[in-house]
Amino acid sequence: MDVNFSSLGVNQELDNILKKNGITEPTSVQIESIPQLIAGKDIIAQAQTGTGKTLAFLLPIIQRINTAEPLIQALIITPTRELAIQITAEVKKLILETEIKILAAYGGQDVESQIRKLKGSIQIVIGTPGRLLDHLRRGSVDFKKLKILVLDEADQMLDMGFSKDIEMIIRQTSKAHQTMLFSATMSRGVRVLAAQYLKSPAQVHIQSKNITLDGIKQLVIKTTDRAKQDALVKIIEEENPFMAIIFCRTKRRASNLNQALQNRGYNTDELHGDITQAKREKVMKLFRNTKIHFLVATDVAARGLDIEGVTHIFNYDIPEDAESYIHRIGRTGRAGQTGKAITFATLKDQESLALIEKGIQIKLEIRRIAAEELSAKKEGVSGSTRKWSKDRRIPESGSQSYGNRNSARNYGKKPERETRFGKSTSSNRKLNSGEKPSKRKSLHRYENGR
Repeated sequence: MDVNFSSLGVNQELDNILKKNGITEPTSVQIESIPQLIAGKDIIAQAQTGTGKTLAFLLPIIQRINTAEPLIQALIITPTRELAIQITAEVKKLILETEIKILAAYGGQDVESQIRKLKGSIQIVIGTPGRLLDHLRRGSVDFKKLKILVLDEADQMLDMGFSKDIEMIIRQTSKAHQTMLFSATMSRGVRVLAAQYLKSPAQVHIQSKNITLDGIKQLVIKTTDRAKQDALVKIIEEENPFMAIIFCRTKRRASNLNQALQNRGYNTDELHGDITQAKREKVMKLFRNTKIHFLVATDVAARGLDIEGVTHIFNYDIPEDAESYIHRIGRTGRAGQTGKAITFATLKDQESLALIEKGIQIKLEIRRIAAEELSAKKEGVSGSTRKWSKDRRIPESGSQSYGNRNSARNYGKKPERETRFGKSTSSNRKLNSGEKPSKRKSLHRYENGR
């Protein structure tokens, strides 16, 4: 018998809304989770982004909300503003024909406006740890009558340093609530958190193989630490990406690489835990609008990003395991499009590379770049002084257009002249004129969920 949402226990009203949105077949995580959540059980579910986990916890929540009670009945805690916005958008689709009222509470918004809304009859709150804790301290929220608590992307929240914040929030909730914990990985911290706050939870584990890597061409570049940056530049020049995310292991390495690429004339910016919320929002807007073509990021900062048109993923630093690898390269090749994932590996990365190949059950293609290739390319880069129009893919005298998202499928096709420089920013103008760029201002530490 075919499994559908109705057979999982989803009521007719929600089932009809799902059908109107073109959702008719539940995913694996939904099949495993929804019946147990509707039954009121605590759950600890290991599932990646893109498996349908958000709907897996939203449907049982909405089904249990009593609109006659003007109290906060469900709290969904997420690590970042972006994820809070995404979940809020999904909730709004599901409650159109109901009287359920929701509030998204995250940093970067007017806190007074949130307080005014909380004085009304809000039943579902979606928020980040820092802002939720702020409301608790102000006395503007009351979770004592809470029925359901969701910890989404729990591993990411712990990685970002929100362990104490989460525990403080949980201690302010009712003892009888149901807890739903969703995490991409089951780190020691996640297991400790689950053991402390979940009551005899059901366990769901959706294997990584459920996330398809079809449509993503994967390649490994063998290099050394000293030559890695030059190797990256060479591959960028060869591939001519439409939009690319470059992953680094740490915030410092991401910041240093971003500066180095900008100094070489590339149109890049960075995304990591040390940038302010305002800066993060600005960077994401520029990247989505293709005003920035290279985003240098850490794993934690880029978790949950869903950007249309990303053609390339560069693993400047190799991921530690297959789970992280899949998380990274899953940012390309979406919605039926093709993409390319290129990983730079040194001699010390061989063990990690072997673990990744074992995890994804694919033997990755290997390419080695000779030292003379890099030295020749480096000389060519330093001697280039061509001027470009506002779109980095269009030389001023060129005829080939790469100016919109629909042309993402043409990535890798060289325009008539070599493409390297981005939009003529003040930094790039200084570079082209030979003037030394000014030093970047230091950035204050800021956690994305604050």
